[in-house]
Amino acid sequence: MNRRNFLYNTAMLTAASAIAGKSAFAEAATAITPGIQLYMVKEDMARDAAGTLKQLGAMGYRQLESYGSDKGIFWGYTPAEFKKLAAGYGLTLVSTHYNPCTLAEFDQLAGQAASIGMKYLICPWLGPQPHIDAFKHFADDFNKRGAICKKHGLRFGYHPHDYPYKPVDGQLPVNVLLDHTDPALVDFQLDVYYTVTEGQDPYAYLKKYGNRFKLMHMRDVLKQRLPKGSEEESACDMGQGILNFPKLIAAGQAVGMHYFFVEQSRFYHETPLQSAKANISYMQKMRLV
Repeated sequence: MNRRNFLYNTAMLTAASAIAGKSAFAEAATAITPGIQLYMVKEDMARDAAGTLKQLGAMGYRQLESYGSDKGIFWGYTPAEFKKLAAGYGLTLVSTHYNPCTLAEFDQLAGQAASIGMKYLICPWLGPQPHIDAFKHFADDFNKRGAICKKHGLRFGYHPHDYPYKPVDGQLPVNVLLDHTDPALVDFQLDVYYTVTEGQDPYAYLKKYGNRFKLMHMRDVLKQRLPKGSEEESACDMGQGILNFPKLIAAGQAVGMHYFFVEQSRFYHETPLQSAKANISYMQKMRLV
């Protein structure tokens, strides 16, 4: 067994123990408003935004999270036009991931988001860094952006991928960011896939950091990896892996989590939209929505 597989299998044992074990949180989740991160269906959105939103609305999704696409977070529409388009299919744009930008550019984006009633602007990526001090500087920047969001009536958030759970100078960057950001200004988006596959316990984070986590990204984790080199080697549709989503959602709700988005980049169907359908069908079957 090579080091990579050893670390993965260790992470799975840790995750399975945490997920199967007793928790201070209730097992059954209160129904959520189902959301989807549009990166999951990015090719469809690029080809036909209106048609894609129509299909997502018909599936039962009700909330959207966008990202900095080639056409922008509003997909070539003005903020008001996109809001009207989405609303026609029963959808609301709640949040967006944004591309790197200056504070002045961020302020402009916050104004646009606020004009249509969005709730969150979220930093999706910082990248691995050689020294932990870099993440302390990022925390300072997050506080500034959080203040900008507050001025506009929004909230600022950060989405950890895998690298914040990898030690740097003996510390976990995600912990440094949590400890050095102002809770009044900065929230976090828990991606349970990355938390679990890096060998961490999502329940422990929810218990320790309480209501810092206000949003969740949802995709499941296979017990074993796909063939080496596959993109998102252990990702799968909700209900096909080891994660107990009713329990995870209940744990999030217990500490004030409000928004839950399906987000997946490896698919077990012919199209991403079919995978989107499979995920919401699972939620409907489990009475999560």
